[in-house]
Amino acid sequence: MRNLILLGKGVNPHENLALEEALMDAIQPGDAAMYLWQNKNTVVIGRNQNAWQECRCELLKEEGGVLARRSSGGGAVFHDLGNLNFTFAASPERYDLQRQLKVVQEALLPLGIESEFSGRNDILTMDGRKFSGNAFKHTKTCSMQHGTLLVRVDMQKLGRYLNPPAEKLKAKGVASVRSRVCNLCEFNPDITIEAVRAALMESFQNLYGPAEALRADDFDITEKYARYSSWAWNYGETPVFDLELRKRFDWGILEVLLQLQHGAVSNVHVYSDAMDAELPPKLEQALAGKPFGSSLPDAVSPYPDIAQWLREELPL
Repeated sequence: MRNLILLGKGVNPHENLALEEALMDAIQPGDAAMYLWQNKNTVVIGRNQNAWQECRCELLKEEGGVLARRSSGGGAVFHDLGNLNFTFAASPERYDLQRQLKVVQEALLPLGIESEFSGRNDILTMDGRKFSGNAFKHTKTCSMQHGTLLVRVDMQKLGRYLNPPAEKLKAKGVASVRSRVCNLCEFNPDITIEAVRAALMESFQNLYGPAEALRADDFDITEKYARYSSWAWNYGETPVFDLELRKRFDWGILEVLLQLQHGAVSNVHVYSDAMDAELPPKLEQALAGKPFGSSLPDAVSPYPDIAQWLREELPL
């Protein structure tokens, strides 16, 4: 039986998620591990979520951010360096959700923060505000719980990236449930990421016993990183969804119906009462098969007014 602690060494979300999966693969019977890690300027979506429904993807990219899809369920979250992520990975016989939650709760008590676990997989302050969202994954050899700890997160960016203009998006993914969120620094102005990390490591060993330190460099994450960082995983795994756009131009009405699958246009129909009878088939040909995103307005650049309309209307 081993107790293990692993500290992430970087802030790249695709590397960190790959390392988390490598840790799960390395769990042996009787093992219980805690992994602490951070991401920089990242939106992380759940395994079954629609990227564009959850995040302003183009805005995030333009402002130097990164989208990452994890392998667990749950909703979308924003990570910056004011957030600390924790992962508990254990063999099935040692996986104990209540004990794992107790590690977090007892770590925060010396820092002046009392908390409770809600039925929606969140950890809340005693006044019902969320500072930790949790998600889970189970395999035959390992069960995993991971979550966030909002210590000093930029709430302006959180709201900026996680509230897409989805009025016209009819998605078949799993939508996030928005909750009142807070930073732990609101309850303890002197709290730091370093203090929370140290408190978690101490609490884990108090509840599990002395722990062996693992090194991130000991794991080969090459193949896992390639998958987690790929467009196919982060966007192509998006469930099928439909988009209906309609506008009256000076030259007539244009209606564009898009069906998307694996993050690209799988079917497109264009209707118009414009005098140019060739316009709809030309637009259909231009849009078919294109990845969802800025490539769609770029594909119709010979028609500047339509391209500009798509840039304004698409939930990018």
